[in-house]
Formats: sequence, C-alpha cells, structure tokens
Amino acid sequence: MGVRRFVLQRNEDVSGVSGTGVVAEGVEFSDGTVVIRWRGEYSSTVIWPDLRHVEVIHGHDGRTVIQFLDGDDA
Repeated sequence: MGVRRFVLQRNEDVSGVSGTGVVAEGVEFSDGTVVIRWRGEYSSTVIWPDLRHVEVIHGHDGRTVIQFLDGDDA
C-alpha cells in the first residue's frame, strides 16, 4: 500500500464547531499513520496511529465519513 489522500466529509455537525461538508484533508502513509489538517477558523494538524482511531473519534456514528481521493473507499 502506498500513500492515500482523503477528506473528511461531515454530513451533520454534532459539536457545532466545524460545520458540514469537507472539514479536513488527510493522508494515510504506507505504515498506516494518518495526518489530518482541519479546515476552518480553528484549523489544526493532528497525527493518528491509523484510520480506525480517526473513525472512532471523528466519525460520530457515520455523520462524518472518509472519502479517499485516490480511488479507494474506507
């Protein structure tokens, strides 16, 4: 597996902070490490050990989904 780019598509903003639509851009590296750059007024960059962590913390029971830009689905 190589490097895969993705965005986080938020369909419902449960926190009221990040809004809806594409709220972050990310990269999954070949070793599974994930880096996310949050968009918007309170932007930040976060490193996660893998996509599972991202889904558990930010998925909000399917309200936010990972959309790969390089053709693969999560």
